[in-house]
Amino acid sequence: MARTNAPRNKRQVTVFIMLMVLREVGSESIQYSVLEETEVGTFVANLTKDLGLRTGELAARGARLVFKGNRQRLQLDPQTYDLLLNEKLDREELCGSTEPCLLPFQVLLENPLQFFQAVLRVRDINDHTPEFPAREMLLQISEITTPGKIFPLKMAQDLDVGSNSLQSYVISSNSHFHVLTRNRSDGRKFPELVLDKALDREGQAEFRLTLTALDGGSPPRSGTAEIQIRVLDINDNAPEFAKELYEAQVPENNSLGSLVITVSARDLDAGSYGEVSYALFQADDVNQPFEINAITGEIRLRKMLDFEKFTSYHVDVDATDGGGRSGKCSVIIKVLDVNDNAPELTMSSLSSPIPENQPETIVAVFSVSDADSGHNQQVICSIDDNIPFLLRPSVENFYTLVTQGALDRERQAEYNITITVTDMGTPRLKTQHNITVLVSDVNDNAPAFTQTSYTLFIPENNSPALHMGSVSATDRDAGANAQVTYSLLPPQDPSLPLDSLVSINADNGHLFALRALDFEALQAFEFLVGATDHGSPALSSQALVRVQVLDANDNAPFVLYPLQNGSAPCTELVPRAAEPGYLVSKVVAVDSDSGQNAWLSYQLLKATEPGLFSVWAHNGEVRTAWLLSERDAAKHRLLLLVKDNGEPPLSASVMLHVLLVDGFSQPYLPLPEVAAAAAQTDPLTVYLVIALASVSSLFLFSVLAFIAVRLCRRRRAGLVGGCSVPEAQFPSHLVDVRGTGTLSQSYQYEVCLTGGSEASEFKFLKPILPSFPSQGTWEGIEGKPHLLE
Repeated sequence: MARTNAPRNKRQVTVFIMLMVLREVGSESIQYSVLEETEVGTFVANLTKDLGLRTGELAARGARLVFKGNRQRLQLDPQTYDLLLNEKLDREELCGSTEPCLLPFQVLLENPLQFFQAVLRVRDINDHTPEFPAREMLLQISEITTPGKIFPLKMAQDLDVGSNSLQSYVISSNSHFHVLTRNRSDGRKFPELVLDKALDREGQAEFRLTLTALDGGSPPRSGTAEIQIRVLDINDNAPEFAKELYEAQVPENNSLGSLVITVSARDLDAGSYGEVSYALFQADDVNQPFEINAITGEIRLRKMLDFEKFTSYHVDVDATDGGGRSGKCSVIIKVLDVNDNAPELTMSSLSSPIPENQPETIVAVFSVSDADSGHNQQVICSIDDNIPFLLRPSVENFYTLVTQGALDRERQAEYNITITVTDMGTPRLKTQHNITVLVSDVNDNAPAFTQTSYTLFIPENNSPALHMGSVSATDRDAGANAQVTYSLLPPQDPSLPLDSLVSINADNGHLFALRALDFEALQAFEFLVGATDHGSPALSSQALVRVQVLDANDNAPFVLYPLQNGSAPCTELVPRAAEPGYLVSKVVAVDSDSGQNAWLSYQLLKATEPGLFSVWAHNGEVRTAWLLSERDAAKHRLLLLVKDNGEPPLSASVMLHVLLVDGFSQPYLPLPEVAAAAAQTDPLTVYLVIALASVSSLFLFSVLAFIAVRLCRRRRAGLVGGCSVPEAQFPSHLVDVRGTGTLSQSYQYEVCLTGGSEASEFKFLKPILPSFPSQGTWEGIEGKPHLLE
């Protein structure tokens, strides 16, 4: 009973294992790679990680490797179960020239049963040298061989593959030969020896050259062979035909003189020994319908053939060289009974050009015919499928060619149509007739600008008639329908004097500025340009042009403060007790330009005592640089420069006089040049100045006395004691100029002489209010004194 069940259980286990194998065969293979000749025991991969298993699972499940033929190329490490190399692998022994070299194997897990497909790829190293099948080669070459002659050589073999395989051939240095490397259809390379220089047996009867084959390894390996070349001096070669037996088929209706076949014989000799002449060996020269060209070997008809009389001919051909040596071949010529008349096409009418946009226009009318009879006379007519034309059969073998729909000249202006007529004979003969159909233009396309809008940048102060830019429009039509005229369209803004600003060339679309543009007056404007074709009816389109005027640095800075009037600049009073950084004055200037052209910087050009005063470059504040002392001069002249940031920069200068005083008791000190001029003035002017000074002094004294009395009364009301008038000192805010470029509301005293007055006029001390005229009213102030009255 046990013996009976054992085979059945074995078959069941076998079926189960086969099912498991089939289930795993379709799974994706894991690929590993090693270099050939790698040492035994080299680590290949972490098999546990690659299979996605837990550590120790391979050992627990009894993992093992299964190779084809039970040749264990790899092994599992007993401790880690990593994949290790079990033997040195020779790629050439395992796979030969096959690339890539793949060795499939399976990883078998026994408990539970599971297979994993894997592949080991053996990568090539350059471990083989190219080898020639023979160490020596012998060539016999006639001394009359012409340069350029090619002699095939034996090919070397390299067992490596890829870049390590054989790549090229070289030959030892000589003056008569060089070697070429050719590729075969299977990718292998073979050498050919080329004669560079004519040989002379009397000069050198033998050559010994070394042929070297190189592979592409790094470093490359090479193999050599010796070539022995003997130079021959006799006619030692007979003509040899390319074939011993030639076969040809000739239709029975071939015309006289038509080519039947060409035979060719080759003689390796040179000169007259290599010249071959051909002749026919025929039993009956009179009845033979063929003749041969003695030089070219062309066999042609000299009589008409008749299939019903002779179905084939056997002809012997002799080839003889100049030395009398000869070779022979045979030619079998079969006569064919075939359909020997091709169809004919007769064009009755052809219309070209035809207008576009007109469907089903008749282009051509033609007829077809065939001179054969019966089945060979039946014909079919066709044209290409990818053109918008149709063939329509008419009466008695007539056809009409019509347009399939409306044609568009802009898409295709010309059609080359091939009409093919084929008969039904065996073999089928056909005739092709080519016609060219032109499509005439209709004005159905408006001009199109290359851009929907154009933006032009023009610097201000441009010269009149400046070329600002161009607009361009194209018309897909042809002839007069494609000619475009440009024009300026009326501006959308009626207040824009477009006609005085811009003009356009009607032929090419060039735009010109008619006058100089001023950025301060007009920063940008836009207008429409039209393009009209010359078709009938005329079609047009338009594009928007935006002109941006670029600001140029054409306005120098204008100094608002200190005001200047000729040779009498303003004088600022500074107490000697002023601390360093004391605000003496502030230069206020504006620039009517924009952007960086209006950025202003300030600079102190000259000073009576350099270093005593400084000016802040960004806000124009003039301040003391250090503590003033009694040794410093009382009068100082500062020349200040205001410069913009344009290119080139423009600037303006202003003169500022500074007077150092100990208090209010010294409100005015005459300038040296003014005092010198006063000595020469008219006495009446001197008296007038004295009178004005007296009145001013009396007025000032009255004001001071009034202020002192008021102060005494206040102090008496709040304190018990006497009253004293404080020493007159300049307050710290005597000259307070804010960073905004305007004067503060504090009172400021200034002593000035008006320009050109010298000693005849005198300005009383008055408070300067911080109100400045607007930019629009500065023009009315230019002719007035530069002092606020």
